Amino acid sequence: MYYNIALIGFGGVNRALAHIISTDPEKFYCEMGFNLRIVAVSDVFLGSVYTPEGIDLALLAALPLAQGACATLPNGKTTAENEDIIKNSNADIVVEATVTDSITGQPAISHCRWALSTGKHVSTTNKGPLAFAEQELMALSLKNNVGFEYEGVVMSGTPVLRFADKLLKGSGINKFTGIVNGTANYVLGLVEQGYSFVDAITAAQRQGYAEADPSADIEGKDVMLKVIVLANRLWNTNLTQKTVQCQGISDLTETMVRQAVTEGCHWKLLGKASKQDDGSIVASVSPEKLSVEHPLAAISGAVNAITFTSDMLGDVTVSGPGAGRIETAYAILSDIIAIHQRRES
Repeated sequence: MYYNIALIGFGGVNRALAHIISTDPEKFYCEMGFNLRIVAVSDVFLGSVYTPEGIDLALLAALPLAQGACATLPNGKTTAENEDIIKNSNADIVVEATVTDSITGQPAISHCRWALSTGKHVSTTNKGPLAFAEQELMALSLKNNVGFEYEGVVMSGTPVLRFADKLLKGSGINKFTGIVNGTANYVLGLVEQGYSFVDAITAAQRQGYAEADPSADIEGKDVMLKVIVLANRLWNTNLTQKTVQCQGISDLTETMVRQAVTEGCHWKLLGKASKQDDGSIVASVSPEKLSVEHPLAAISGAVNAITFTSDMLGDVTVSGPGAGRIETAYAILSDIIAIHQRRES
C-alpha cells in the first residue's frame, strides 16, 4: 500500500526524507509494510509542484537550490501553493517542515489547520503549532479522525516524546530537566576549547546546526518552545511563553565558560519544568553551571538529553542526536509509522 505525501517546505529535512524514501523502495516496504509516494512539494523559495500520480524522485533529488526551481519539473510553478496543495491535493499525509516563527507560530499553524480540517494526517517538525495552538489542532485531529504527530519537535530523531508517553507512562513523572538545543550546546563546547562566541556560532552555522539568524538558539527561545511542547504533552497543561522564564547564553562570557572547566564544571543551557503539589507547572530556561557528576554535564556537541524524574523510577536520562537533517527526517518517518499503525489497528 502507498501513502501519498505532500511536503510543505523543501529544506534539508524534507530533502533528507525524500532521499530515505527513494533509496531502496523494496527494502522500505519490507521493513515498514507500506510505501510512500511524494505527490506534492511547496516551498516559499523553490516554488511548488503537484503530480497526483507521484513526482519523479530522481528529478526531485536533483532539484537545485535556486529560486523558483520547481518550475523546471513537470507541472511545476515558480510560486509556493501551500494552501491549495494542502487542501486540494490527493495527499494522505502533510509533512510540515517550514522554519519556526517563535513569535506567532505562523504560517505553520495554518498549514496544520488546513490539513487536519480536510482529513489529512500531519507530521510536523515545527515547534510553533505545538507551542501556540496544540489544543486546537489536537481537537481538529480527533474530530476528523486523523493523526497529528510531532516527534521531531523536541529532540530531533531521538524519540523522547514516545519514550515518555509509552515507556514511562504511569511512572508519575513530576519533573524534567534537559539540554534540548544542540546549537547552544555545540557553541558552549567550542568556547570551552578556546573559540570566541562569535567564532563558535559561525562554526555552528557552517555545520548546519545554527540558522543564519541564530538568536532563537542563543537567547533560549528554541528551548522555551520545546519545554512548552513537552510539558503540555506530559501533563495536559497549557503553558505559554508568558508563563516560562527564559534566559539564553548571551550573558555568559568566554572567561566564565573556561573558568568553569578549571573548577570541574560545565555551563549548559537547561530547559526545566516541574509539576507542583497543587497541579500547577513551573517552567524555565537558563544557563547553569553543572558539576561533572551531574548526568547532563558530559553531554557535548549537538547531542541532546533529558532527565525525567518520576515517583516510581527516580531519574531516567534519555540522550541522542538533537540536530541533523537525516535524524529529523527519521523522526518524520517515525510519525508516519505511528499513523500507519493506528490506521491498521
